[in-house]
Amino acid sequence: MQYITTTMFMAMLACSSCKKEPEAKPTPPPPRPPAAKAPEEPKGLPAPADVAAAPADAEKTASGLASKVLTKGTATAHPGAEDTVKVHYTGWMTDGKKFDSSVMRGEPLEFPLNGVIKGWTEGVQLMVVGEKRRFWIPANLAYGDTPRRPGGPFGTLVFDVELLGITKAPPAPAVPTDVAAAPKNAKKTDSGLAYRVLTKGKGKVHPTADNVVKVHYSGWTTDGKRFDSSVVRGQPAEFPLKGVIKGWTEGVQLMVEGEKTRFWIPGKMAYGDEPGPGGRPFGLLVFDIELIEIKK
Repeated sequence: MQYITTTMFMAMLACSSCKKEPEAKPTPPPPRPPAAKAPEEPKGLPAPADVAAAPADAEKTASGLASKVLTKGTATAHPGAEDTVKVHYTGWMTDGKKFDSSVMRGEPLEFPLNGVIKGWTEGVQLMVVGEKRRFWIPANLAYGDTPRRPGGPFGTLVFDVELLGITKAPPAPAVPTDVAAAPKNAKKTDSGLAYRVLTKGKGKVHPTADNVVKVHYSGWTTDGKRFDSSVVRGQPAEFPLKGVIKGWTEGVQLMVEGEKTRFWIPGKMAYGDEPGPGGRPFGLLVFDIELIEIKK
């Protein structure tokens, strides 16, 4: 024990006579990268000077829509309500608050013109490709006078729209001559569904309610008004057969691939006999359906 203590003491003395090495300074952390700056708004996106109300020189339509051409277009053709358009746009409320902008996202938007608010459907038909126009859209042609969601736009809305392109819709199917009522040669089921095969199919298998089907279709009310058409959109529809109106679930199971059939579907098997929200069709409805594919 004495040896260990003496030895340790001598070692300490020897150490005390040594030159002390300078202590290593801690390496400072690397500098932080500068914080990312929020993207700057492209020039021209601040609220327009006339955002609060349409100026006296704005054009006005019978519906109450007001507009003013900002840049003349380079074409002569106007889009139709069923055409698909490609646009850049920015929207403000009348207090100058910007609520949406494809320009800020850096990506134009494409959509069927009859699939948006009424003010757009009417207004963009006034335009030609290359044109930029400002619209003042009253609430009844937009989203109403109260917000549909927290922070959502409401009241009169102001849009700057630039029309970049028009894709014409395929020709609309003709209104059936027997649209008003099922003819005598139509077959009828116990449920009241009536149908007539227009084009025989090449398939042999019928879908079940559990299948997903791919179809083209057009639908009319009995006064001949077409309310929907995948043919006009140029894009077939796919859906689980048990996830649609009862008349479709029953009727499409009678078909085979390649077949085209006209159905007269009573209100109780469709959307009812009274008007529904959003202009939903009601009463007896007529559908031409082409069964393209049965998906397992």
